[in-house]
Amino acid sequence: MSIPRKTWWTALILCCVCAGPWTCKAADDAKRSDWQIGFTAGRSDLPAGQFVNWRTNRAFVVRADGSDCHEVGATLASQENEWTQFAGWSPDGSEAIVLRLFESPENAAWERDHRQFRMTEGWLVDCCLGKPESDRWVNLTAVDRVSIYNTGLFFVPDSDQLGFTALLNGISRPYLMNSDGTGKREAASGDGFAYGYSASPDGRLITFHENYQIVLANADGSGRRLVETGNPFNFVPQWSPDGRLLLFVSGEHYDCHPFVVRADGAGLRKLADRGGYRGVVERLQHPDFHSESSDVPVWAADGKSVFYTALVNECVELMRADLNGKVLQLTHSEAGVRHYHPVPSPDGDWLLFGSDRSGVMQLYVCETDGSDPRPISDVPRGSAAMHGHWRPRPEIASKVR
Repeated sequence: MSIPRKTWWTALILCCVCAGPWTCKAADDAKRSDWQIGFTAGRSDLPAGQFVNWRTNRAFVVRADGSDCHEVGATLASQENEWTQFAGWSPDGSEAIVLRLFESPENAAWERDHRQFRMTEGWLVDCCLGKPESDRWVNLTAVDRVSIYNTGLFFVPDSDQLGFTALLNGISRPYLMNSDGTGKREAASGDGFAYGYSASPDGRLITFHENYQIVLANADGSGRRLVETGNPFNFVPQWSPDGRLLLFVSGEHYDCHPFVVRADGAGLRKLADRGGYRGVVERLQHPDFHSESSDVPVWAADGKSVFYTALVNECVELMRADLNGKVLQLTHSEAGVRHYHPVPSPDGDWLLFGSDRSGVMQLYVCETDGSDPRPISDVPRGSAAMHGHWRPRPEIASKVR
């Protein structure tokens, strides 16, 4: 299937670039415009399956007041069936992480016919790092390549190491490498499917889930141990800002809730209930066999509470729970509205989230109590904005630490 690139892509870029700041108090405007956010946008209305929608995805950067929206990493998706996805920032905010993705139409057709992914062939996914202002990128996972499918790039604190997740024979494994992409080696022994890999703030420990069980280990992969939850489904552990706790969802698949546990694996407790929310958000208007995106809880910047989404009546609402389990509902929506992917700013003043409250899946920024929400994306109808990432500012990062 051929997509008229100039038609849809020109419209998407124009809508994103024209998303100007809302008129508001000058002080708030100035504070918001100081921050930048990376995100991904693309078509969501094409009926021929997720592949034809995914390959329209592109990475963008926008200011938190909605101004200065522009594509980044355009050179990474210059060929047919290539696309980009914004995936994060370096700790000091000087560089952006952008995924470069390719899938062959033949493999996409096989996957759709069989209603399952086949990531042992037909794919090429790499983690690229670069300064978005210069559009110069280094494909780190292509150096001494170990896999055709590499995601989840992160910086190991207090070291010159990077972590990422590589698919080997269809099995996802945690890897470490040097900052230039050399020296790739597996980070923890095991034979299960691993995902949600990250390092503690002090760089001493790593965590991930393997076969949906939470694993803790030393940074070099030694001292591996499981977190006992008694539940079959445990997903995407995240370190608290001080490194003392892990946050993840636990329970049954599509019926799981925010839990925390100490970094030694003890002290497990449930923080909140998601009220029947399946924990995934569907982006496509014509859903495919696995086109939903995981919607997981995240830490507040001070580590004293978590943001998450839950089903309330007929809506998916933004929620906040403190470490004692006290819950605050941040949004109160009309029936059928969905919120997704909450992310607090590094200074703790703002909350980024997605919502289809306008009829289109856009990104918004509000205060952390849910007040004063304003759109920062303006993608056209038939498209969706997803997966926002705040750009760190060194002066804020030092204060938070």
